Amino acid sequence: QVQLVESGGGLVQAGGSLRLSCAASGRTISNYAVGWFRQAPGKEREFVAGISWRSGTTYYTNSVKGRFTMSRDNAKNTVYLQMNSLKLEDTAVYYCRAVFSAWSYWGAGTQVTVSS
Repeated sequence: QVQLVESGGGLVQAGGSLRLSCAASGRTISNYAVGWFRQAPGKEREFVAGISWRSGTTYYTNSVKGRFTMSRDNAKNTVYLQMNSLKLEDTAVYYCRAVFSAWSYWGAGTQVTVSS
């Protein structure tokens, strides 16, 4: 069993930055594929960024490319999402997900609110 806890959300002005963290416990997630997802009010949850456990390659949805950077620290069993140049449309609850084979785990989410 893996527990994921997101942190780092908050209220920020448009153009500002936040760094989200997803700390895992229970098992090491160094061999898990990990992703960040978000869900805005009235919308479906969408993929934001992901990182391959094998290669460390990162993937981003088009709307955040060049602004968001995902990274992982295996020693801390934590992944991060650095979000720069935030826009109003980035407002959402951000969730962390870890997947390995048939196992999939979600965190409870952290709220990110971008104001004008």
